[in-house]
Amino acid sequence: MRVLVTGGAGLVGSHAAEYYARQKADVIAFDNLIRPKLFGSTKKCVGYNWDYLKQYENINRVIGDIRDEEDVAKVVKGVDVVIHAAAQPGVPSSSRIPREDFAINAYGTLNVLEALRKHSPGATFIYCSTNKVYGENVDRYGLEENASQYRYKDISDIDEAVPIDHTGHTPYGASKYVGDLYTQEYARVYGMRTAVFRMSCIYGTRQFGFEDQGWVAWFVVASLLKKPITIYGDGKQVRDLLYVEDLIYAFDAFIKSDLKHAVFNIGGGPNNCISLLDFLKFLDKELNSTTKVNFSNWRPLDQKVYISNIDKLKEKLNWQPEIPIQEGTRRLIKWTEQNKLLF
Repeated sequence: MRVLVTGGAGLVGSHAAEYYARQKADVIAFDNLIRPKLFGSTKKCVGYNWDYLKQYENINRVIGDIRDEEDVAKVVKGVDVVIHAAAQPGVPSSSRIPREDFAINAYGTLNVLEALRKHSPGATFIYCSTNKVYGENVDRYGLEENASQYRYKDISDIDEAVPIDHTGHTPYGASKYVGDLYTQEYARVYGMRTAVFRMSCIYGTRQFGFEDQGWVAWFVVASLLKKPITIYGDGKQVRDLLYVEDLIYAFDAFIKSDLKHAVFNIGGGPNNCISLLDFLKFLDKELNSTTKVNFSNWRPLDQKVYISNIDKLKEKLNWQPEIPIQEGTRRLIKWTEQNKLLF
């Protein structure tokens, strides 16, 4: 099997590339290595994962841009699977650089789909979408509040039937939704085999989190290095967390299934959700420390609660999360401790 992973230097992409390399597939890891530019960081955040993949002889690392037709055409020929993880992943940064956000998330996805249609139309295409496509529509459900978290009052989670239009999204949510729709349309119009995974908070080892994106890893790094953390809002926001390896297993389950096309919400689900305040409490206990926390104004269109309904994944793919938040976070803590100099 020949697998192309776009965004191969990122968290999801590098784990996907490693997984299929270990399955003895021929893997192409494709990345333009611009994450430092997007988040004003050092090269280490992409250089580490890019160099990490060197150890696998069956991974061909190719530097290129999903927005460039020639770059993409070179790597899609003859592939059996494309895992499209390349993206501009930051919500606040999408408001600062909306043109680049659109070019990467919307046009870049269309460019990959079109190249695949022309050169490898029989391949399976996996699109890494986001829960942000639902925008503020998730806030239509009543909330309950206690000392450390918000929760839905009348429902337990968000399923794929929740409306997506007539709501605020942020530029990031809008650009990712464009890619989401095009992935669906290429299945309907051209008969391609595609899957959309609307991801909640994905975390894991080799994750370089920032205040703008990847909050789980950022909280771990800041706590270990005794850096202050700014919480936007009151910290009672609840998210469902999914360890990155569980995400890759879900991708693989679709690839091996008989499904022609599907859209899935994916995250830790109701059994793996936590508020920012409770996550910090867990970190302080694990690290025997007290993290300095500052509070600031709510960010625009920030969802107070998002919990994925993963029933469709359980039914169609016989998949469910295997790694609970506590275990996954301890793995991330251990990896971060071993690599402090990177931060």
